[in-house]
Amino acid sequence: MICGSTTTTTTTFTFNSRFQRFDPLHPLKPSPLSTPFLSLFKPSSSSSSFSSFTLTTQPPQPRRKFAVPATMLHQNPLLSDVCALAVSGAVAFSFLRLWEETAKRSLFDQKLNRKLVHISIGLVFMLCWPLYSSDGWGPILASLIPGINIIRMLVIGLGIYKDEATVKSMSRFGDYRELLKGPLYYATTITLASIIYWRTSPISIAAICNLCAGDGLADIVGRRFGNKKIPYNRNKSYAGSIAMAAAGFLASVGYMYYFSLFGFMEGSLKLALGFLIVSVVTTFVESLPISTELDDNLTVPLTSVLVGSIIF
Repeated sequence: MICGSTTTTTTTFTFNSRFQRFDPLHPLKPSPLSTPFLSLFKPSSSSSSFSSFTLTTQPPQPRRKFAVPATMLHQNPLLSDVCALAVSGAVAFSFLRLWEETAKRSLFDQKLNRKLVHISIGLVFMLCWPLYSSDGWGPILASLIPGINIIRMLVIGLGIYKDEATVKSMSRFGDYRELLKGPLYYATTITLASIIYWRTSPISIAAICNLCAGDGLADIVGRRFGNKKIPYNRNKSYAGSIAMAAAGFLASVGYMYYFSLFGFMEGSLKLALGFLIVSVVTTFVESLPISTELDDNLTVPLTSVLVGSIIF
């Protein structure tokens, strides 16, 4: 914990009057004051008719910053990171299993179910980042979780292994080869954000929040309220684009303050303004026809990283 040094100031007060006490039995006869509060002061001369004492004061203490413990789950940094890996892996796997079950039981529309996976997995995984220590193993071990998902997307997308529940929860049309595009780009973005930028960089927050919250909510809102289309791209709507910019920005600011609680960064209006610019520019690029032709899971994080590198 960061503490400032304490400076003691000694101040001497001199009163040019005799301390007296009123005696009710002898109202005309004053007597020397003798009360407990005088023990707080140090007389400079006991024989003097006048009293001089010193009062010790301290200047206002500087505001203390929240100190981040080196480890949260174990004293040994490596063991702590292994425990954090187990916890965050269990959380991410639980959410994946949840959406696979909802897809298998057809509780939601397939496109809505896919977007719920899209929104939740990356944001929930990022919530677990403070569990890792400040040691160099933290981002490496954390990246194993989305890294394993990259392998899953490759194995299933190439047809080496069949997993209908995963295909149904992550694809648009139920084709396993779709996992080699959007879902693969999604897992790769989170993996690289963990290794390269990690929790101390606003770029990782911008990339993941615009990809997960922004792009995910844009599709949901656009399908429901997107009657008015953007002139230069009839596949995009004003409602979806507004929702994307708002969701990406608000999620970014939320994680900025979340990580500032642990001392990983300092939340500020300037940083929030930077997140707003990144979200607006990313939304504009996502609305272009080229983003539809490529994949928004690729153009959104790339734009967030490039713009963020200029602003932050």
